[in-house]
Amino acid sequence: MPSTRLNKYIASSGICSRRKADELILSGVVVVNNKKITELGYLVNEKDKVFVENKLIHPVKHLYYRFFKPAGYITTSDDEKGRKTIYDLIPKELWGLKPVGRLDKDSTGLLILTNDGELINELTHPSIKVPKVYIVSVDSLVSPHELEQMAKGIEIEEGKLAYADIQVLEVDKNRTMMKITLYQGMNRQIRKMFEHFGYEVKSLKRVQHATIQLEGLKRGDIKPIKPKQIKELKNFLNRISQDNA
Repeated sequence: MPSTRLNKYIASSGICSRRKADELILSGVVVVNNKKITELGYLVNEKDKVFVENKLIHPVKHLYYRFFKPAGYITTSDDEKGRKTIYDLIPKELWGLKPVGRLDKDSTGLLILTNDGELINELTHPSIKVPKVYIVSVDSLVSPHELEQMAKGIEIEEGKLAYADIQVLEVDKNRTMMKITLYQGMNRQIRKMFEHFGYEVKSLKRVQHATIQLEGLKRGDIKPIKPKQIKELKNFLNRISQDNA
């Protein structure tokens, strides 16, 4: 391994993002070969021993998977209430992977699973505004005025303004089906936005996260994401990060 920046080395171990690694370095909890390092930009190589908070770390091979979460499972590795989790459906050898964001128990669709802490941070950091696309059905006809308000933003919690891009796909008096794009990561955002106007969400499925799509998966399926797709994803994140800077 050629010399690499210490923050990248720490991030490659899967414990955190490069940004968080910088914070760890500055806080004085990183030691290289028995020497405390607080210098950003410090270089290390494969022979160096790197400790973070007294724990020896090593770079790991990054894995990337797509998972089709069914309804009835929560997005966590453990649940104190004994509810079913997505890890009940995932092969044991992949239990070290973490979901990028969450889907609530009743929601379905795409979850990206990875041990790449830096990518998780980039996909979920509020400043980057990564698009997530959902197909959503509610229990009634939604008025155009209410859809306009959701696009402009509504307060679903004190001091929290939620907004969404909404495209109506099908409509009748008993149902409105929509394609909804979010750029925020607020808890149960879509459900709370429709509850604000008195609607009940009947189904909610995530079909895309950034450039990664659900297409080709059946409920409960988990498949590796191709290297070409990861490269496209990272290029996309770099572009929108620069646009939002």
